[in-house]
Amino acid sequence: MGLETIQILADALPKIVPYVLINHREELLPLIMCAIERHPDSTTRDSLTHTLFNLIKRPDEQQRRIIMDACVSLAKNVGEMRTETELLPQCWEQINHMYEERRLLVAQSCGELAEFVRPEIRDSLILSIVQQLIEDSATVVREAAAQNLALLLPRCPNVEKYFKVEELMFQLICDPSGVVVEATLKELVPAVINWGNKLDHILRVLLSHILSSAQLCPPLSGVEGSMESHLRVLGERERWSVDVLLRLLTELLPCVHQKALETCPLSYDPETSGTTFSTSLLELYAGGRVEWPAFEWMHVDCFPDLIQLACLLPQKEDSLRNRTTKFLLAVSEQFGDSYLTHIMLPVFLVAVGDDADLTFFPSRVQSRIKGLRPRTAMAEKLATTCVLPLLLAGVLASPPNHEKLADYLRKLLIGGSMEESTPTKRNEIFNAIRFLCTFEEHHGMVFNILWEMVVSSNINMKISAANLLKVIVPYIDAKVASTHILPALITLGSDQNLNVKYASIDAFGAVAQHFKNDMIVDKIRVQMDAFLEDGSHEATIAVVRAMVVAVPHTTEKLRDYLLSKIFQLSSTPTSASDVLRRREKANAFCEAIRALDATDLPATSVRDFLLPAVQNLLKDTDALDPAHKEALEIIMKERSGGTFETISKVMGAHLGLASSVSSFFGEGGLLGKKESTEPPQEPPKSPNPLPPLPVEDTRFGRIMRGNFTDMLRVKVKSQEETQNP
Repeated sequence: MGLETIQILADALPKIVPYVLINHREELLPLIMCAIERHPDSTTRDSLTHTLFNLIKRPDEQQRRIIMDACVSLAKNVGEMRTETELLPQCWEQINHMYEERRLLVAQSCGELAEFVRPEIRDSLILSIVQQLIEDSATVVREAAAQNLALLLPRCPNVEKYFKVEELMFQLICDPSGVVVEATLKELVPAVINWGNKLDHILRVLLSHILSSAQLCPPLSGVEGSMESHLRVLGERERWSVDVLLRLLTELLPCVHQKALETCPLSYDPETSGTTFSTSLLELYAGGRVEWPAFEWMHVDCFPDLIQLACLLPQKEDSLRNRTTKFLLAVSEQFGDSYLTHIMLPVFLVAVGDDADLTFFPSRVQSRIKGLRPRTAMAEKLATTCVLPLLLAGVLASPPNHEKLADYLRKLLIGGSMEESTPTKRNEIFNAIRFLCTFEEHHGMVFNILWEMVVSSNINMKISAANLLKVIVPYIDAKVASTHILPALITLGSDQNLNVKYASIDAFGAVAQHFKNDMIVDKIRVQMDAFLEDGSHEATIAVVRAMVVAVPHTTEKLRDYLLSKIFQLSSTPTSASDVLRRREKANAFCEAIRALDATDLPATSVRDFLLPAVQNLLKDTDALDPAHKEALEIIMKERSGGTFETISKVMGAHLGLASSVSSFFGEGGLLGKKESTEPPQEPPKSPNPLPPLPVEDTRFGRIMRGNFTDMLRVKVKSQEETQNP
């Protein structure tokens, strides 16, 4: 093609491009590339290259692919120098472009163009471009930057900038976007390891980042010396960082395992021993005659740091404990049964304060493992609360240790340790077993041991069984609740010992809170009736308080049941002489009434049970706490829409005065009035002489009306004026 033709083409293209439909501009690419490649003037070539990169204002994925292919083809044809001086500057100019699609084009181009520039340019200019793109506000741009950095590294023979690249890798690992993290884990991390060959350094930095992410968070409590002062309040960003760093640790596990095998200084035949560490190999290691840092990293550095991390996490951080547990299970699977039994298990047994066999550790390592043992009462408390869950779910829960897990649980729950422990220690043990129950596969084992406790003759063990059942209820399904939890609680509920019985009532409340299944609700009602038939003050209080917990979450049927029982119980006269019992009962009933009032109760339940129960409670003002009394008065006003004089008539109607019922609940009655400032609507005709109560106000509204007596009075007055213009 003649120079004159190229000149004509170069002059015409910038004028033609704007008038070609966007979806057809890619058809101009061969002409643009030809002009760029052959035009003798560098200024004109720059202008045409600018046109190439800006051919489409917001190119989609397919259009970007076409433009990139054109750039790669051009780079092949024009050589290193022109690629560096003409193509890369265009990339640099687009880094801060207002459209993310154009910045994405740059990110996707860098890795592919790296092949066609000198190595020193890859190390400097292209790496600088990628570094800037990693800071981009758009997720897709950061994802592409991670992917293209992975493409760039194998083409950079000089590893002088390794530590800068590693820093970028960790920055991308902790990116707030999941897709960026995935791209980094799957593409960039392997590329960095292969390129830099510095796995040891990555592991050191990784553990440091994991710990510092949690350590820099504020303590749960500022009270020095309390356990909460050792725990940390993780923000959303810190929690995310620890989680993705633990994921990275799990992703690196095969590399750690492979390096340990490759650097084994002992006589080791992979063909006969496989890829796990045999008992005979561990015996040779225990001799302590050789150094094996790649192998020791796991139990000398990693496990202690994970234990330290665990001791920073409050109970609510189950997701991070779960992530740590999965890593530990992966270690036992990768390193083998012998490692699990002789190395891993002893480390965690020592860390919770138990005895362990350390004969498979060299003497120089034994002292470090022994240093994990808790030495103070506070350290023991932290170990039980924070490390025991990992021992149960992450170490003993490995398939080869199934029997050991069962034995250990029996020792905790049935052995002497439970009898000797304080209530606080028992709660810490229950919390560890609660975490174990977040893994469904262990439910059967836990329930077998629980049943042994339920049928035991030991009173304390039965109470512990009820308390533990209550703790694990949120982690089971309705089928398990019906087949395991309820039979155990019914058995405990029929026990002659009152403490056992009351402990089971509390657990029934937890079941009611978490399950709306009709069959489960019916069984709970039957059992609560049995408890109430006992007639004792303690049983009544226990039932009401257990059911109150379930009120916001349970079914309408169970709420109505509780409301009817409170009405019945509040109607029963109590001994006037026992003021303390009257107050305790009144407090329990008031708490229940207030919880029920904050739900959407049917109109009939309000009429038949709620208002009469409130009236019953207000009769014994000496037993009422002033705050409860005020709340009950507000409920009466809000639910009835009238004054106490009218309410008294209503209560008389409830006791049998039909005319009062008609005047109270009928169309012109107080409960027939609509508690709203909306314009009155013509009431629909209904065969029912008693229209339903108005829809209750919102829960928030009812709560906020506390102490607003005057406002309520004004509201009632305004409603009457609205309804009677």
